[in-house]
Amino acid sequence: MAGLLRSVAAALLLLSMTSLGFAANKVIIILDASGSMWAQIDGKPKLEIARESLRTVLQSVPADDEIGFMAYGHREKGSCDDIELIVPPQAGSASAISAAADSLKFLGKTPLTAAVKQAAEALKYTEDKATVVLITDGLETCGGDPCALGKELEASGVDFTADVVGFGLTADEGKQIACLADNTGGKYIQASDEKALQEALVETVAAPAPAPAPEPAPAPAPAPAPEPEKPEFNLLPTLVLAEGGDPVTDGNAWEIYKAKSDGTRGDNVTTEYGAYKGNLEPGDYIIVARDGEAKTEQKLKIEAGQVYKPLFTMNAGTLIIHPRPSAGADVVDGAAVVIDYPGAENPATYYGTTKIVLPAGDEKVTVTIGQGVATETIPLAAGKTVEKDIIVGVGHVVANAYYVAGGDKADGSGIGFKVFKAKKKIDGTREEVTYSYGPDSKFDLPADDYVLIATVDLAVVEQPFAVKVGEFQDVKVAMNAGVLAITAPGASKIEIFEAKKDINGNRKSLGYAYDQKYQAAIAAGDYAVVSEKADNSSKEDTVTVKAGERAELTVQ
Repeated sequence: MAGLLRSVAAALLLLSMTSLGFAANKVIIILDASGSMWAQIDGKPKLEIARESLRTVLQSVPADDEIGFMAYGHREKGSCDDIELIVPPQAGSASAISAAADSLKFLGKTPLTAAVKQAAEALKYTEDKATVVLITDGLETCGGDPCALGKELEASGVDFTADVVGFGLTADEGKQIACLADNTGGKYIQASDEKALQEALVETVAAPAPAPAPEPAPAPAPAPAPEPEKPEFNLLPTLVLAEGGDPVTDGNAWEIYKAKSDGTRGDNVTTEYGAYKGNLEPGDYIIVARDGEAKTEQKLKIEAGQVYKPLFTMNAGTLIIHPRPSAGADVVDGAAVVIDYPGAENPATYYGTTKIVLPAGDEKVTVTIGQGVATETIPLAAGKTVEKDIIVGVGHVVANAYYVAGGDKADGSGIGFKVFKAKKKIDGTREEVTYSYGPDSKFDLPADDYVLIATVDLAVVEQPFAVKVGEFQDVKVAMNAGVLAITAPGASKIEIFEAKKDINGNRKSLGYAYDQKYQAAIAAGDYAVVSEKADNSSKEDTVTVKAGERAELTVQ
């Protein structure tokens, strides 16, 4: 893991050095903040690797480079329009970008094509040299064509380059987005393993961009007449969580708006992060300070020649939640942590260990792990930090189907598991709890008695099991089934029936396929197979399937 982290950081640094050059340029880094970034590499979420890599690289970027930061998929789960330029390109933006990345929520889709287009437009790529560095762990999910966009930007831009880091992508997946870099003269770096990344670094280092030749020094100009000394900054705000508390200098944001004549917010002037010092033109403003889910605002009138040092008091505290399936168990990174805090329009959702600034008051915290849910109300005082484990109370179950007990595990398609509560309702039915498909299906369930219905193609078996909090259980379902492979040359349909007829002389149909071949797992027993041709003629044969064995039948 440490090697991969260093390699990703090195890749980003090389991109910043080779793509950006050693002269000051405008660059926008785009970070994939979709839900897939919760996936892990060597036990660590990819989003944490990306955050740490950004923080490391940005410390080495030349101070005069104007770096911006854009993200997508960080505010809405299903939106293809969730793209935001969080930090506009500016010199000295390293701390602002790091803070912005640390505060992102990773939950949405992957509109990477539209994001690169918006970044290029923000950089005025048709007027100036522009570079975009895209870090993505997934492919386009919103219908965009990254290859076509690369050609469009290269054709219409003054000097446009897109460098792409495929973070955790396979080689085949990388080929689908490498064209964005290729079509703009940029580089595609595969960051799926350390070896591949090192090879990309060797190729890049071998041909570093030449440093620009120094311009001749201009002839000395006549000394200007002295001007009245102006303050370096006229706005020096301070943010605290509670009265008398230490200033907040990391993870917070400042939103500055022009104030309308009626006292409401007008146009946004700027958005800054962390410790902020700035210069504002004389006029009326509304300044909003945010940290986590807490915010406060003040109106401020700026007059020429004056320096303002307003104090913003949040009346907020810090809540740290560790969601655990049982006492003493490890934190579940994918656990949903929903916080309904005082004054919230909508509850806020986080995942895994959650550290967040909230308005002081009673915080209603609901943690969900699988089918287990736990809710607690936690009082939080201004300026205080409360750290708490929330125990959901579930056991972990892994389910697999086997053709026979002790035999081969079913691992093809057509495998499904449904979990029902064992106790029947008054009408005789059972309550369905959850479901999953494929081998090694995983369930986190509250302590109770359950029934698992396992399906492998046409074979269906019920198996009861019980769950205890904090225990792991490997549920193995013996299907008592074999595989039936049918060939019917010239057939338009193949259908399998139970061999035994009912009292009315009918046989139960178990499955069919509109093809000349049909293969399916099926419970051991005797069956009738009917093949039909396009001229409505049909032929029938019988077959016996044994548990754990393959039966082959040709219907002529």
